[in-house]
Amino acid sequence: MNDFYSKGINFRLVARIIGALVLLESGFLFLCAISALYWKEDDVWSFLISFAIALVVGLSGVLFGRNNRDQIGKREGILVVTSTWLIFSFLGMLPYLIGKSVPTVADAFFETMSGFTTTGASIMPNVEAMAKSILLWRSLTHWIGGLGIIVISMALLQVFGFTGSQLFSAEVSGIVKEKIYPKIGGQAKRLLLIYVGFTIVQSVLLWAFGMSVFDAVCNSFATISSGGFCTKNTSIGYWHSPAIEWIIIIFMTIAGVNFSLFYYFLKGKIKKFFKDEELRFYLIIMLGTAIIVSLTILNFNHLSWHAINDTFRNALFTVSSLMTTTGSYSVDYSGWTSAAFLLLLVTFIGGSASSTAGGLKVIRVLLVFKYCYYEFKQILHPNAVFPVFYNGRSINEKVMTRLLSYVLLFLIISLLGSAILGLGGLGFEESISSMVSALANVGPALGRLGPIYNYSAIPVFCKWFLSITMLVGRLEIFTVLLILTPVFWRK
Repeated sequence: MNDFYSKGINFRLVARIIGALVLLESGFLFLCAISALYWKEDDVWSFLISFAIALVVGLSGVLFGRNNRDQIGKREGILVVTSTWLIFSFLGMLPYLIGKSVPTVADAFFETMSGFTTTGASIMPNVEAMAKSILLWRSLTHWIGGLGIIVISMALLQVFGFTGSQLFSAEVSGIVKEKIYPKIGGQAKRLLLIYVGFTIVQSVLLWAFGMSVFDAVCNSFATISSGGFCTKNTSIGYWHSPAIEWIIIIFMTIAGVNFSLFYYFLKGKIKKFFKDEELRFYLIIMLGTAIIVSLTILNFNHLSWHAINDTFRNALFTVSSLMTTTGSYSVDYSGWTSAAFLLLLVTFIGGSASSTAGGLKVIRVLLVFKYCYYEFKQILHPNAVFPVFYNGRSINEKVMTRLLSYVLLFLIISLLGSAILGLGGLGFEESISSMVSALANVGPALGRLGPIYNYSAIPVFCKWFLSITMLVGRLEIFTVLLILTPVFWRK
């Protein structure tokens, strides 16, 4: 038997798919090279060299896997998705290193992984000093990673020649995956069109209300992807514009919604959109938390309509940013100590399944609440059967067991990771908050890693550890950890 099949995994097929995906990344690098040439920046060579390396890697993978069977299994799908994110990050950090805009490999990898996983944590102390082409690439890593490298590629590239259901399943989060189109490729195309449409609309609105075209595009890439990288050191607060803040709030909220629902909405299935339990729970949590936070930070000694309006907008911006794991900020919320627990709670919860947001996901929290409620009823009525329902459909025990396992694993990894970061040199507050932030793909943490700070000063070990944690969180833990188990590699 061929060595490449000796362990039951088709490595040639894996190489061909990854090679095709890397060719897509090389295209984005070339786009940035053209941009650098247009702006007459020295980084044009950084991007051209990076493009050439990515092109060679991509073509090598495609040629290595040519004339190979196209059937892909679960293990190949998991291996492709995890490997792609790692390879994209290693290649994506090259422009930073070659152009010396980022000093070390650890910093460059951290910045790139943070970009692709839409975490938004940064080691750059002064982004306004960076070249435009570097900031464009930085924002593009968000945009590519937001909907997912695999989903975008499945929509654009037909060179695979196989059904990509295993890739789609490994990439897209969700307990109950909505199938909006019979073929996975068609579904990916529709999600991508919605994603691109929102990006264009937001860019136009931000430009119309005062941002430059460059800032509008980069911040739209960062918002709709739930990323948070901004072109200004003080994030969205730089513009001091309520209109811009409201636009960002609206599109951060949109980014945290299951994108399949927008397809139904555009098809005229309005009832299906508004009757979705996860959507309603998501909006209730966000608005309810924003109101409570507003009351905790409002100065009741100087009440006025202007003060109430500003306070609520700042609270809603912060809550929507943390809950959708975007990480942008309009004000420094690190001093809101009375609301710290609520902000940490919505950070844990995150956005909806099949959105660009991270965190535990609203659907998991909702189903855990339902499960606990029915368990209480079961105690009172031991002979009765109380299945958990979601959107009118019964959730079987296998799904619920996996859901509860995921929540428990999320908490365990958060605690263990915090301890490791503490041993690595971070303080107590920074260890816990940065671990949660990385695993939930949020970005800003607490203490000296809060919204007005960055991660440049943390130990090198912590940068590498948090970089991998971002990947584990972005691919929803199981996808990455399965590769580390011996059973994954057995024939």
